[in-house]
Amino acid sequence: MTIDEIKELLELFNESGVGELEIERDGERIRIRKAGMTPEYTVTPVSTGAAQPETAGSSEPAAPAAGEAEPGQVLVKAPIIGTYYDAPSPGSAPFVNVGDAVKPGQVLCIIESMKLMNEIEAETAGVIAAKLVENGRPVEYGEALFSIQPR
Repeated sequence: MTIDEIKELLELFNESGVGELEIERDGERIRIRKAGMTPEYTVTPVSTGAAQPETAGSSEPAAPAAGEAEPGQVLVKAPIIGTYYDAPSPGSAPFVNVGDAVKPGQVLCIIESMKLMNEIEAETAGVIAAKLVENGRPVEYGEALFSIQPR
């Protein structure tokens, strides 16, 4: 890779909001990681139908598969990529919990993207049926965050 290609990669990396990037081309490998970032998750292949273990300490009911809603429910999806936070600050109570009633415009969570905190609001009135993302986890554009049972 040329210096110009590496500079372009760095610019794209900084604009994207991802924490780590690894590229291999023609036997050359480059890994870029933001300072202080440690991997908090791993990417695994799509399940072949085997049961997945539940997260220890989770007191919430099992959620539907990512991107799917139970009949009659509405999914709240991430409008941007970034890091999902379910509370305004560490140690604070979450914005919403499973079973809470919500109204349009009510803040459900925050997605941090490029050092900006973006509040994600409910677009429909209803009851939170499921939280589909763990606190502090990276989310992709269009990824389901919540399932709401409309009223």
